[in-house]
Amino acid sequence: MPFVKRGDASIYYEEYGSGYPVLLFAPGSLNSRISDWRNSAPFDPTTVLADDFRLIAMDQRNAGGQSWAPITGEGWEAFTADQVAVLDHLGIERAHIMGQCIGGPFCMGMIKSQGERISAAVLMQPSGRIGPFTGRATGFDRWRERLEGHPEATPDALDRMRENLYNRGDFVFTVTREFVKTCETPMLVLAGNDEVHPFALAEEIAQLAPNAEFIPEWKSGAPLEAAIKRIREFLLAQVPTGAAVA
Repeated sequence: MPFVKRGDASIYYEEYGSGYPVLLFAPGSLNSRISDWRNSAPFDPTTVLADDFRLIAMDQRNAGGQSWAPITGEGWEAFTADQVAVLDHLGIERAHIMGQCIGGPFCMGMIKSQGERISAAVLMQPSGRIGPFTGRATGFDRWRERLEGHPEATPDALDRMRENLYNRGDFVFTVTREFVKTCETPMLVLAGNDEVHPFALAEEIAQLAPNAEFIPEWKSGAPLEAAIKRIREFLLAQVPTGAAVA
């Protein structure tokens, strides 16, 4: 079975297609699992993009899939370390990244952590917040209610985790606006349209980032077909010259 061991964590991943590598972060908030690409997303990149790319999908830690890690009050950095471990395990030196919903913060966390290792990013309806923290984190609370098999996850540890994830100021949680202004990574940003995935958040990311393109409508019909076409074109155009593919 394709697992990566990192300390006490065990991270499950799957691979599809061939070509330049793209690491995928599924929607679903903290329940981000490979199956959510099929069940919750407007399209499934593991099938739609498999003719052009090597797609690497993963269950995030403790998302109700096959990945498991102890819960000690960790924040976004633990997720980033898992994602880096998958690339390291597969011997991938450079890759594109693509994420929906919580995949937006994951993408930005990877760019901040890995710098030149990330050749391009696609952020689809990135989650985040515009304005002050109200104490609401409904995605976290739903995840917490369904959590099983974690006797180490004390109420204090879970409360600290909630604070570490969501009470970092507004914006995209894993990075600041100042960081995005300096981020040279090519980005394609697709808008959100609700409180958890604010349109204004995606729009601001695209406005701040020096090399970003914004797609305001993309969820269904002709706009979805056009967005998929543009995603493929964008990712192909950003493959580094002479990059090895598998």
